Amino acid sequence: MIRVMFTCHGNICRSTMAEFLFRDKVEKMGFGDRFYIASSATSREEIGNGVHHGTRRVLDRFGIDYSKKRAVQLTKEDYDKYDFFIGMDSANIRNMARILGKDDKTFKFLSFAGESGDIADPWYTGDFEETYRDVIRAGDGFIEYLKEEKLI
Repeated sequence: MIRVMFTCHGNICRSTMAEFLFRDKVEKMGFGDRFYIASSATSREEIGNGVHHGTRRVLDRFGIDYSKKRAVQLTKEDYDKYDFFIGMDSANIRNMARILGKDDKTFKFLSFAGESGDIADPWYTGDFEETYRDVIRAGDGFIEYLKEEKLI
């Protein structure tokens, strides 16, 4: 089982979009039973809140059910429960290291696409389509990484 935790600041936009789109992708590829995929926040600002309406619109387009998702915070205890901690931007990576106390399982999502940038934050840009394109590109790169590492 490959255990993946996607993380962003509030867990209502980017990390949630990544969680559900990536889960949908691996299920369609026939690998769904080999993954446990979740998402979390580095902050407490949105804890308990549902998925942002912009992310809901993207997921609705693909018929992906997110109805039970509520924002949760990343905890130090999560470190032993997951194989990959994937942050959406540089600030997330710093905060994840602060929370987890270690960073040897932590990656910036777009690094899997060979890029050093951040996943666009639609909370500030309002552009959920740009975030969607970033998440798809990074997710495709992550799949390739997992194949190269012979994990799938």
